[in-house]
Amino acid sequence: MRIAIASDHAAVDLKAALREYLIELGHEVADLGPETADRVDYPDYGYKLAAVVADGTAERGVALCGSGIGISIAVNRNPACRCALVSEPLSAALAREHNDANVIAMGARLTGEDMARACLDAFLSTEFGGGRHGPRVDKLSHPPC
Repeated sequence: MRIAIASDHAAVDLKAALREYLIELGHEVADLGPETADRVDYPDYGYKLAAVVADGTAERGVALCGSGIGISIAVNRNPACRCALVSEPLSAALAREHNDANVIAMGARLTGEDMARACLDAFLSTEFGGGRHGPRVDKLSHPPC
């Protein structure tokens, strides 16, 4: 699977660890930065990640910042992205099964590396359930207002 990963400065170490983990699992990974822990703005990286998921360059995305909140908001500004902030594997699996999430966000200050790996495993191994969830997910990209 083609997976894009991006973070802000607070999550650069977790990003590096998860990038290596994804490569070990056999995925093609695009690291969208940053490369150092020098201060950056999470929206810039969230928008960059959203763009490559929206245009199909990446099939899925992993967005990281200190809390995961800010970067998830940035990713979700793109109507083609459904980014779920997760902190444990059940929420990661449900984000896929019920919401067809194509990006997950995690907070490096809140989620340890082992838990982040478990969330990734659940996110990547769970299929969208379809059925009654399909029309609801369609509304996420096509709001009535």
